[in-house]
Amino acid sequence: MPMPYQQYNFKPQTFDAQKKRPDLRLLYISHSSYDKTWPSVLHSHPFTELFYVLNGTGTFQTETQTFCIAADDLILINPHVMHTEFSNGDAALEYVVLGFEGIAFETDGHAPITCLCKNVKTIRPACLFYTRSLIQELHDRKENYVEMSQNLLENLLYLIRREIRVTPEAVSVGKTSQECRMIEQYINAHYAETITLDTLSALTFHSKYYIAHAFTKYKGISPINYLITRRIEEAKSLLEHTDFPVAKIAQAVGFSSQSYFSQAFRRETTLSPDAYRRQFLS
Repeated sequence: MPMPYQQYNFKPQTFDAQKKRPDLRLLYISHSSYDKTWPSVLHSHPFTELFYVLNGTGTFQTETQTFCIAADDLILINPHVMHTEFSNGDAALEYVVLGFEGIAFETDGHAPITCLCKNVKTIRPACLFYTRSLIQELHDRKENYVEMSQNLLENLLYLIRREIRVTPEAVSVGKTSQECRMIEQYINAHYAETITLDTLSALTFHSKYYIAHAFTKYKGISPINYLITRRIEEAKSLLEHTDFPVAKIAQAVGFSSQSYFSQAFRRETTLSPDAYRRQFLS
C-alpha cells in the first residue's frame, strides 16, 4: 500500500518581499504565580507588555478599565499605560509576561487602544509552545538564542494578530514622546486654566488629531480626560482638607460651572462632591 503523500507549495506572489519585518526587541519574559506579599500597585512601562494567564482567576486594572481575567486570557498593554493585577484568593493567578519594544497595538481600524483583553483558548497550545520555548531559550542561552528568541516572539505576535485582529504599529525604540511629556507637564501645572485641544496644538505645533492620538497611546487616556482627572484629584484634596463651598472648589480647579463639576466628579467617583466630603469626614 503506497504511503500517503501530501505537498503544499509556497506561492511567492503572496509574500510581500518589500514589507519590512517589525523592528522588535524582546526585553524579558517572566513566569510567575501570584504572591500575596507582592504589592499590587498601578505602574507603567515605556514599552509594550503581553500578559498571558495560564491558570487561576483575578482582575486586571488600568486607570480607566477593570477586567475579570482567567486562564487563556491575553492582555496587551501599550506603552505608558498604568496597570496592575490582582489574584482571587482561592484560585491564584499563574501567568507569563513578555516585555518588548518597537511596536504598539491599535485596532484594525487604526483606532488607538490602551489595554486590550481577549480570551485565546483556541490557540492555547501554540501560546504555550511559544512562551515555554522563549523561557527555555533565554534560560539556556545556547548558540543563536537571540535569533531564536526574536523569531519566536515574532511568530507569537503574528499568531495573536491573526486571532484577535489588532494591528501592530511601529514606535520609536527606547524613545518616549517629548511632545506628550510636555502636554502632561503643562496640564499638571495649568489644570485650573482653560485648556482645549487648540491650546495643546498651539503648544506643540501639532494637529489636534495627532495630539489626541499620541497622548492616548502615551498615557492611556485622552488629554482632555486627563485634564478632568487632574482637576478631580485636586478637588478631592480641597474637599478633604478645607471647608470651601463646592462652587468655590469647582472654580478653583478650573471647571466652568458647579453643575459641570458635579457631573464630572460623580462620573469619576460615583459620588457627589458633598457626599464625598461627608464620607471622608465620617
